[in-house]
Amino acid sequence: MDKKKFNVALLLGGASAEREVSKHSSKGIYHALLEVGYSVTLIDPAYGKNQPERVEDFFSDKDLFPVSARNYLEAVNSPLFDKIEVAFLGLHGRWGEDGIIQSLLELRNIKYTGSDVLASALTMDKMMSKIVMRDHGISVPDGFMIEKNFSYETVLRRINEKFTFPLIIKPNDQGSTFGLTVCEKEEDIKSALTLSFQYSDKTLIEEFIHGRELTVGIISDRVLPVLEIRPKHTLYDYECKYTKGMSEYIVPADLPEALALEIQEQTQRAFVSLGCRGYARTDFRLNDAGKFFCLEVNSLPGMTSTSLLPKAALAVGISFPQLVEKIVTLALA
Repeated sequence: MDKKKFNVALLLGGASAEREVSKHSSKGIYHALLEVGYSVTLIDPAYGKNQPERVEDFFSDKDLFPVSARNYLEAVNSPLFDKIEVAFLGLHGRWGEDGIIQSLLELRNIKYTGSDVLASALTMDKMMSKIVMRDHGISVPDGFMIEKNFSYETVLRRINEKFTFPLIIKPNDQGSTFGLTVCEKEEDIKSALTLSFQYSDKTLIEEFIHGRELTVGIISDRVLPVLEIRPKHTLYDYECKYTKGMSEYIVPADLPEALALEIQEQTQRAFVSLGCRGYARTDFRLNDAGKFFCLEVNSLPGMTSTSLLPKAALAVGISFPQLVEKIVTLALA
């Protein structure tokens, strides 16, 4: 393969609440693609056919054109993709991880990184993915989902029947902890629901798992070491994820070997049960009794050089440029 003649479209930005996260993640991907020798075309699908002329404008926090998910179809159907061999998905959140952009690319017979349409949609639907994982023997937190036409009295009754405080209220189809609240008492519930429904038409209410924050990356059939996150806050929230010094990372995590292997096995099982391909990252909580719970599978995990998946890959000798190249290779397989 002559990489200098091999065209990779890096899709970044997008129209979700994670637009800025995507730009930050994609900047590292862009430089890694160039480093390993690919020809790279930057495309922000939320701009449609109107694309910046300068590379730095794609990563700017200032939008040059109107941003809308309605522009995705126009972008994919435009000449921007005429000479593209593979699309590297640097998008996050809705319209990036939920199967929408994947389906549009498939209509143009363009290969892309990460999971296919069905697996992307399934992993993005937190409640449905938990049902599938539970059916495959994977331990997940107890919870239930509600929609916008909910009865507060009914929801409160179900909460009191199922949970003790604190509990988690979050959008059913968002990432980066957007719209998530740890409710310490009953008085927190109404505002938490209001916040969650600002991000999604569906809200997940689930038990809070006290304990350690763990994550495990997977690249094709290779499961990476368990990584422990020690955030300054109770949860690994947006600030702890994206603010330097707000979290400590230990890889491999300080765990008994048998427990680490069991968590890795559950990662593999979750990946397969949800139909994922290419690469992904699975998040866990480990309680004080030594029992772990799978929180979710992220089919397009963050990809800065200091993100969780690259940290775990580096621990087994895979550099960030090598990881990016491997992801492209898997998309072409």
